[in-house]
Amino acid sequence: MVFVKAHKSKAYFKRFQVKYKRRREGKTDYRARIRLINQDKNKYNTPKYRFVVRFTNKDIVAQIISSSIAGDLVLASAFAHELPRYGLEVGLTNYAAAYCTGLLLARRVLKTLEMDEEYQGNVEATGEDFSVEPAESRRPFRALLDVGLVRTTTGNRVFGVLKGALDGGLDVPHSDKRFAGFKKDEKQLDADFHRNYIFGGHVASYMRTLMEDEPEKYQTHFSDYIKRNVGPDDMEDLYKKVHAAIRADPSTVKSTKEPPKEHKRYNLKKLTYEERKAKLIDRLNALNSATADGSDEDEDDE
Repeated sequence: MVFVKAHKSKAYFKRFQVKYKRRREGKTDYRARIRLINQDKNKYNTPKYRFVVRFTNKDIVAQIISSSIAGDLVLASAFAHELPRYGLEVGLTNYAAAYCTGLLLARRVLKTLEMDEEYQGNVEATGEDFSVEPAESRRPFRALLDVGLVRTTTGNRVFGVLKGALDGGLDVPHSDKRFAGFKKDEKQLDADFHRNYIFGGHVASYMRTLMEDEPEKYQTHFSDYIKRNVGPDDMEDLYKKVHAAIRADPSTVKSTKEPPKEHKRYNLKKLTYEERKAKLIDRLNALNSATADGSDEDEDDE
């Protein structure tokens, strides 16, 4: 046999250091996180806020978070599943819904800090790049965009949430190169194209295409839209009403759902020492009684 040298010796495994749990699970990029949460020493424990955006299959999560030694602290949060309260009941994960979620979070955090009157943001969504200007009394609320493990491609929905937050009045350092409609050759943002995405125009055009070419697929693919009588021509008016409703009242509403009386348990409850001891005694007594009954039956047979 050919001699093969073991590169990973016993000494290697003695020095081996296990990575953080969320790194092993592929959930957190700690290289990016440490750069987002590191605060200058001369800021004297001033919180450094992150604008965290995450997507699931059925929801959008947007949060303003600061980090401390004890853990992350959430200042405000907004979710796409809150949008039905503002009139948007369908398409809760597309680019237009992402814009609404970012707008909701921005107005909510500014109202919490009593800055909503001072910083109105961009009231009319035009699709153009917008950055809030500092007022005389208080500086705008600043947060750094945290996209997690998402690939930051041009037109990604993450930047739809970012655009909503910018128009809502937050100060988030950014570039317009990743918004939908940015033309790499011309190095310029097409505002009309971007506005079309903000108001769900890309969804409306797809609806029209399916209506003409594949009516059956349209019936199944957009069944929720059909139930609520939302057609391709109704998109822009629908989203304008949603934007106005969010600006009118961005506050959170407490859930009216009652907490469960008994929580489901999927594993056995851990017993105390005394309980384990009593359980063992019961088992021994049952075993002894069963043995005694068996011996009595044998005597009767004889």
